Amino acid sequence: MSDATRDFLDMLAAERGASTNTLAAYTRDLDGAEELLGDLAKAPRASVAKLAGAWSDLAPSTIARKTSALRQFFGFALEEGWREDDPSGALPAPRARRPLPKVLSHEAVDALFARAELEAGSGRPAAVRQLALLELLYGSGLRATELVSLPLSAVPRDAPLLTVMGKGGQARMVPVSERAKEAITVWLEIRPGDSKSRFLFPSRGGKHLSRIRLFQLLKELAARADLDPTGISPHVLRHAFATHLLEGGADLRVLQTLLGHADIATTQIYTHVDAARLVELVNSRHPLARRDAKD
Repeated sequence: MSDATRDFLDMLAAERGASTNTLAAYTRDLDGAEELLGDLAKAPRASVAKLAGAWSDLAPSTIARKTSALRQFFGFALEEGWREDDPSGALPAPRARRPLPKVLSHEAVDALFARAELEAGSGRPAAVRQLALLELLYGSGLRATELVSLPLSAVPRDAPLLTVMGKGGQARMVPVSERAKEAITVWLEIRPGDSKSRFLFPSRGGKHLSRIRLFQLLKELAARADLDPTGISPHVLRHAFATHLLEGGADLRVLQTLLGHADIATTQIYTHVDAARLVELVNSRHPLARRDAKD
């Protein structure tokens, strides 16, 4: 197994809390792909396209699982700078239902923030930083990598927008709530570290806070807030941001822009999460519904 694949599996275990069975399945799938293609971080797109033939006798569900594993690996490799391209488009695309994202309830979000705000009231740098991270995760829907690698130059002065460098080096603007601006302001006043550090959330050696450490901080906060830590992660808070915005009436195209999705099909999964609200919307806002009310 290549070093890149090992690093990817380590990330799944530490950052996403993947179970033993999940890691075993990913290991088998990535190992099998590397037997055919060699180091996945270097495999050319033309070679990746040949997997369709190699997997032709497999069940659609198995192909979907293998494709998912490779898509996630290639996305990770792109973020890490191991590849300059994403060959995922050459992978087989069997028709399979996409699982719905995990979403926190409003009550769970309130409990998480209540605990973070209580701890930030102590003035301890770690607690103040924790609240700023939480505000940006849930308030702006940032990906974990986008958040921890934010440069100081991205912090807005007067404009209520934050410049974020997303997947594939694509920059986008996301709104920063008044709450988040306040939390960031307090954090900047006590932010430790070398004044030459260019990151909003620096760590030792001039680097930024790692994704793994962010994941750990959220788990620990959830436990102190009497929430199940297994249900909390940066991804879950990003999903909560999207779903709760949709519940509040946000347009799907606006949501696509805020999340930095290249394809609106990726954003549309949230319409399934919020199906109940959409049914109510049709029943109450459709012209025929108003006509029935007059009758």
